[in-house]
Amino acid sequence: MKYQSVEDVLPESLIEEIQKYASGTTLYIPARKKRAWGANSGIRSKLKKRNEAIKLAFEEGTTMKELAENYFLSENTIRNIIYQKTC
Repeated sequence: MKYQSVEDVLPESLIEEIQKYASGTTLYIPARKKRAWGANSGIRSKLKKRNEAIKLAFEEGTTMKELAENYFLSENTIRNIIYQKTC
């Protein structure tokens, strides 16, 4: 994250108003829209596809132990994926 001088971003009248409340402190102003975890990198959709494939394989008869070995996950993680409720 890059820091910017307030004088470069905000009008003088707004700076004066902010100084009434937070003079001399460092403020963080978050972005208006926050994206969901993994939305930028695409990992969220990759994990969703992987989990769907795990559920399908289990329904077709692959054991939890085999799935754990194939996906390099613990059997407990496989169990959680299989039995998680979808929204």
